[in-house]
Amino acid sequence: MQNAILNHIQKFISLEPSEIDILESCLSTSKIKRKDHVLQEGQICNTMYFIVKGCMRQYIINTRGTEQTLQFGVENWWITDYLSYHNHTPSHFYIQAVETTEVIAIEKSVLESILVQIPSLERYFRIVAQKAFGAAQMRIKFLFTMSAEERYNHFKNQQPDFVQRVPQYMLASYLDFSAEFMSKIRAGKV
Repeated sequence: MQNAILNHIQKFISLEPSEIDILESCLSTSKIKRKDHVLQEGQICNTMYFIVKGCMRQYIINTRGTEQTLQFGVENWWITDYLSYHNHTPSHFYIQAVETTEVIAIEKSVLESILVQIPSLERYFRIVAQKAFGAAQMRIKFLFTMSAEERYNHFKNQQPDFVQRVPQYMLASYLDFSAEFMSKIRAGKV
């Protein structure tokens, strides 16, 4: 499992063999069952998760009691609640496995120690954070500028396998419409 994260890191930075040894000694792997949570609203998030295999999502429960998916994470993506993680404050989010998922979990204290020992990893995590922030900005743009049908078609064209991979109601909530509307779009009745 650790090869996946090492390969991902080395797409962005080079590590010395001794640095790889340090990193490997600090990583813990785990399997999260489908529908299990690694974070619930109100908990403090102390862990970042690198997804080796599977799919996770970050979501909220809105004022109507409906789940609203904010983010998905699949292979070679990181998922966490960055604000809770950074500020050590209670989370406003849930993070759940959509599929049985294999992750490499890095606790904040472990990561801080690794970053002191391997300063070049700061660059890697900066790049990862910038890419995640850019993706979030584009998602907001699409929510503000595209119709529901345009958002669905755009997502389907960009991520065709993903549309089949996640439950319809989760994808609908991510695209900010109801599962019923999703059925109409897929049936061509919109």
